[in-house]
Parts: sequence; C-alpha cells; structure tokens
Amino acid sequence: MNNDLTAFEKIPVKIFSTSEEGSVHVAREIAALIKSRQKENKPCVLGLATGSTPTRLYAELIKMHQKEGLSFKNVYTFNLDEYYPMPPDALQSYVRFMREHLFDHIDIPKKNIHIPDGTLAKDDVQDFCKSYEEKIDRLGGLDIQILGIGRTGHIGFNEPGSSEKSLTRLVTLDQVTRIDAASDFFGEENVPRKAITMGVGSIMKANKVYMMAWGEGKSSVIKKAVEGPVTDQIPSSFLQRHRDCTVVLDDAASSALTRIKTPWILDSVAWNEKLIRKAVVWLCQKVSKPVLKLTNHDYMEHGMGDIITEFGSAYKVNIKVFNFLQHTITGWPGGKPNADDTNRPERAKPFPKRVVLFSPHPDDDVISMGGTFIRLVDQGHEVHVAYQTSGNIAVFDDDAIRFADFVRDFNDQFGLSKADGARFYKKVVQSLQKKGPGQLDSPEVLKIKGLIRRGEAKAGGRYVGIPDEQMHFLDMPFYETGAVKKKPLGEEDIKVVMEILERVKPHQVYAAGDLSDPHGTHRVCLAAIFEALRRLKKKPWAKDCWVWLYRGAWQEWDIDQIEMAVPLSPDELMRKRRAVFKHQSQKDSAMFPGSDKREFWMRAEDRNHATANAYNDLGLAEYEAMEAFVRYKF
Repeated sequence: MNNDLTAFEKIPVKIFSTSEEGSVHVAREIAALIKSRQKENKPCVLGLATGSTPTRLYAELIKMHQKEGLSFKNVYTFNLDEYYPMPPDALQSYVRFMREHLFDHIDIPKKNIHIPDGTLAKDDVQDFCKSYEEKIDRLGGLDIQILGIGRTGHIGFNEPGSSEKSLTRLVTLDQVTRIDAASDFFGEENVPRKAITMGVGSIMKANKVYMMAWGEGKSSVIKKAVEGPVTDQIPSSFLQRHRDCTVVLDDAASSALTRIKTPWILDSVAWNEKLIRKAVVWLCQKVSKPVLKLTNHDYMEHGMGDIITEFGSAYKVNIKVFNFLQHTITGWPGGKPNADDTNRPERAKPFPKRVVLFSPHPDDDVISMGGTFIRLVDQGHEVHVAYQTSGNIAVFDDDAIRFADFVRDFNDQFGLSKADGARFYKKVVQSLQKKGPGQLDSPEVLKIKGLIRRGEAKAGGRYVGIPDEQMHFLDMPFYETGAVKKKPLGEEDIKVVMEILERVKPHQVYAAGDLSDPHGTHRVCLAAIFEALRRLKKKPWAKDCWVWLYRGAWQEWDIDQIEMAVPLSPDELMRKRRAVFKHQSQKDSAMFPGSDKREFWMRAEDRNHATANAYNDLGLAEYEAMEAFVRYKF
C-alpha cells in the first residue's frame, strides 16, 4: 500500500473483500499465538467480544478445533462485558452467547472462562470488578483483545465520556446503545440500563488489539476512530495511542476512509470510469455545482488535475459523466418495447418479461421499490414476489391477541365450533401472559404472527395488481427460530430460493442489497440468492437473466453507484405509500425500528425525494422522487 494513501489513518488498517475473509485472518493470528504458547508451555490469554461482529471469527476457531486439531486447553478468556442485571441463561446473556458461539464447541477448561457476572448484588459489583482486573494481571495480561465498535464509537460498553484510564466497572448505557440493542430484547423498554464492562484502560493494557467492523453502518464511526482526533467522545479513538492495534474491516466498513472515498486528494490514482464518476459527483457536492458547470479550476483545486490532463478539458469530462448519469434514468424498469436500448439501463427484449422480486421481510417489496413494482405491473410484465421470511417476530403481542379473538368470534358467528375457538383464544392469551420480556413465543403465537404478516403482504400485492398465485411465501428455515438470533444459512434455504427461480425462469431478478439492515436478515437472504444464482448460472434462462439490487429502509446507493434510476410521479409515490400502509402491523410503531424513529413509509419517501434531489443538483431533470438500483453480474 502506498503510504501516501494511508496518511490520514492513525491506526493500521487491513481491508478485506468480505467479513468472512477478515474473520479468517484474525482467527489465524489467534491460532498461531495459541500454538506458539503451547510449544513454550505457557498460557494464552484472550479478551473476547460479543455481538454480531465476532461470530464468524468464533465459527472459524471452532472449525480449526474440529478439523485441524487446534486445542484451547492452555487458553484463558476474559469477556469484555455483560448486561446488568442479567441471568446467565437469558436469551440476551453474553454467557449464553459465548457458550453457543464458541465455548460449547471447543476443549477450553470451564475454569479458564471469565465473563462479568450479571447476577451480583449491586454492593458486590465493585469488588468483583477489582478481582476481574487482578485475575488478568496474575496471568500476565491479555495477549490479544478482540473488539467490535458501536455506533457511538464505544468499545466494550465504554460509552462517550469514558476515561482512557478507566478499568472494569459498572456503567450506565448510552441511549443510542440501548436503541441498537432493542431488537435483541424485543423492545427498547426491555433493554437493561446498566452493564459491567472492562474499561478503556483495561483494553489499552492488552499486548495486541484487533478491532473488527463489518458493513456500511459502521463506516462513519470507523473514520472518526481511525482518522479523527483522540477524544473521549469517541472512546475507540484512544486506540490510536495503543502500541499494537490493527483495525480489520470489510470493503463496506472501509468506505468512508479517505483512501477509499477520496483517494485522489492523497496521491495520484489510476483513473477508471467508475472512479471518475465517483470523483466528479464528489466534486459537484463539494463545490455545490451541477456537472456541466464544473471548470478546469474546480478540478485543479481539488486534487483532480490529472483527469484534465488525460481528457484535455473539464468540458469533456463533464459531458462523459453527465451522459452516464442521464442514461441511468428510465421510466421503463422492465425495458421499453420497440425502443433503441443502446443507452438504456434495461433491454427492450424480451417484452413482457418474467420478473422475480425477492423481499426479505413481507414488506420490503413495497417499502424499498414499491414505485418500480407498480411500474412493472402496470407495464404488463409478469411479476412474482418471493417473500423470503415470515417476519413473525416483528409483530406485537396485542396484534396476535386481536387475531386470536377474531378466530374465536368468527367460529361463533358462523356456527363453527365455539368451544374450539374459545380454547384456542385462551391458550394464546395465557401463553402471552406467561411470556417474560424477550422470551420466545409459543408455536401457536408465532403462527398467528406469521399469518398476520402474510395477510398484509397479500393485501399489498393485490393493491399493486398481481394475483395471489404470483405471491410466494418461502419461509426460509434459517429465520424460523422465534428469536432475533437466527440459524446460519443452510442448504434448505438455498434450495427454496432455487426452486422459485427454476419455476419462474425469470428475465429479471430484484433483490435487497441493503447490508445495513441492523438485524442481518437481508444479508442472509441475499447470500442465499447469490448462491442459488451461482448454482443455476448454466441454465438457459439464467444466461438471459439480469439481477438488480435495491436498498431497504436504512440506506440508499451513492449516486455514482446507481445504474438504474426509476423516477416516480407524485401520484405514483402516493400509490407506493398506500401499498406500504397495507402492512398495518408495521405502521405507526414497528417492533424493530432501529435508531430511526420515522415510520417506514416516511423513511422510504424521504430517501426517494433525496435521490431525485441529488440528480437535480447534478443538473439532471427534476423529478418528484426516484428509486435506485445497481446491477449485479453473476
């Protein structure tokens, strides 16, 4: 790596294409140290983290144990944190997390495992924390500390304001942290307000630190931690002062770093069409000008003079980028029949097309691309929607009771078995009354909640205009755990996706490329689609199938990435809103809203307006709203 490109980075950063590759790298480093210490007949002391970030790392360590004979008998572990209070067998307990993701699958002695105790009386916490630090010190300190990073820049539960010298202690959780944890606890009100955490000072004493981050959602805070000033408002920035810290990222998490986002301001770069588009769009936003008004001076003043040297003038570069952006805009997402498609994002033929729209949850189809969905149907294409998961955990208990009550009254009104209806209603109500915060629903309740989401999806599809037989409910097995934590993607998941593709033999596939989804379902659903397409790529229909990726409620494609932009009129935007409204269980207040308090329809409309405004600011035609897509070539 050219040192000039990392000039802004105050911590060494390793970037991998995927989180899997990054996790394997860190796992190999840990394994090498364990083996080295075994040869020396010495212990290896690891500081471990929880959450979604290290799960693939732990899976790789388990694989090394089971297939390569890696032993953990000389390993001592100290976990970063635990909620307080928290019983060890609770679904959200980090004791349970570590057992399920690592300890139950390796040969580490139980006496070597240390996790903060969430069951202590409050008066005993301080002594416990002091003892925790002493145990680490007696073993010679942490050899390696594994970290994730929170949206506030926290490491462990060291929230903004934490001291660089802080040690293991009881802390009060930041509101943002509690919001981010809400999905695990089935509601923010159930998230504990406190936690026991190792301090920044405890972490800084480790011999080696790996801070890992995956996904676009972490990119902005990574930039602050790595490139920004050292401040207690971003506790992870203290790692700039650590003697041996490495930040391990996937491509998405690295996207805000200067060397990735704007490398031309650091050094000369090898310009290609994608990088030129990215740079020109950035320059327009920087100087608040449309593309065609950029001057040679603008390019020269912002580290982009070599583009002018190559093309001869700003005018030529501007025209090239403007034409590309203009050619992404189409009112015919399925292709316009009998038209010259040379400069259109989609093919004119065949027409009409068979389309499969994959929707990870039962409402992603209309929230994320409802306007395009409506266009495709109105323009005569055969559109199938494949709802990948039931979405059952995202339904409130009150709605389940309401529908159970409906079943009871329905049976009574239509002369069916009144006793059976009454028994069913009583069973549902008693099950929900006994359920504690964050506990799993009974199979009956899960079924009701799944049927609620299914009925809403059908209502949305009918409103858009497709028949029931073109709505497919895949109920992918990985999702059906009843808990926020899902099973890994399995063979059965891939098979159900392959089956719908083989049945429809589509010319177009739409899939959610929204990897910022906070609970990970979109990421797993997309992996299943990609694997299914990989296996089917030699089929005759697959050779003529184009895949378009849309974004969900969380984030939009950058303007320079967009390859198809579908403009929406005010009337079409209203039709999209009405389709979203069919999902009544997610209206007003969703179970897992994330950190954004806006309703899903509001997020979608604001995002669609913003995309249209961004095109307008670049000097393109002014539209009410736009939905954006990127083509995936498999």
